[in-house]
Amino acid sequence: AGMHPLVPFFLGEDHPAGKRLANIQGCLRTDDIDEVGDDTHCTFFEMLGNWSFGDYFKKDQIQWMYEFLTIELGIKPDRLWVTCFEGDEKLGIKKDEISAREWTKHGIDPSHILFYPAKKNWWSRAGEPDNMPAGEPGGPDSEMFFDFGAHLMLHENSEWRNEVCHPNCDCGRFMEIGNNVFMMYVKQEDGTYKELPRANVDHGSGLERMVAAANDTPDIFKIDTLWATIDEIQKKTDAIYEHGLLTRSFRIVADHIRGAVF
Repeated sequence: AGMHPLVPFFLGEDHPAGKRLANIQGCLRTDDIDEVGDDTHCTFFEMLGNWSFGDYFKKDQIQWMYEFLTIELGIKPDRLWVTCFEGDEKLGIKKDEISAREWTKHGIDPSHILFYPAKKNWWSRAGEPDNMPAGEPGGPDSEMFFDFGAHLMLHENSEWRNEVCHPNCDCGRFMEIGNNVFMMYVKQEDGTYKELPRANVDHGSGLERMVAAANDTPDIFKIDTLWATIDEIQKKTDAIYEHGLLTRSFRIVADHIRGAVF
């Protein structure tokens, strides 16, 4: 997680570079190694991030993300879906209506805004709130998804064939392209959640997925930085990438080459 070195600043320390940061990180996340082989996961990827330490918050972050996606990347608003935190009485944290209103104000169709529990729309280094140790910062998030089209609802990797399609169903229709974490809370020794001395933003978007969305291709291995490796494997093996079960093998080999080189 890119936030590891920034935890002291979420908790209240002043960062030497100021209240607003942006960065690009090469990340190696072996937690995802068993997922590699589908069309969205890599162990090595580049994470685009921006951070606010007590400066801008939901209103500005959502406006800027909407403008970045629709103006800079040229994504049509009707291809975007977002998720927000549904709230949790046990945690004493309300439903995130503010984020939903901001997305709607800027042009996201209200029917494309869905609310989920902490399992899907809460972020900390430890995952869900119950897993957070005392002293750990965390908060609700608002994730952004690109819609590749209803024709992908019965994707071969789907575990939700008989369910209503939605951004978190992993059917292949939707791809998460970014997450806006509103780092507002710190867990106490008694298990309750206290608001941090200042509200923060932790945003991350995978470069590979952003490019896939901008190119309207649901297969991240077809973007420029990954396809060069896939094509070289084709030349070396005389095998064809889009050939049944071989596709998964190509992706695994290409990902592990990139990860090993990194």
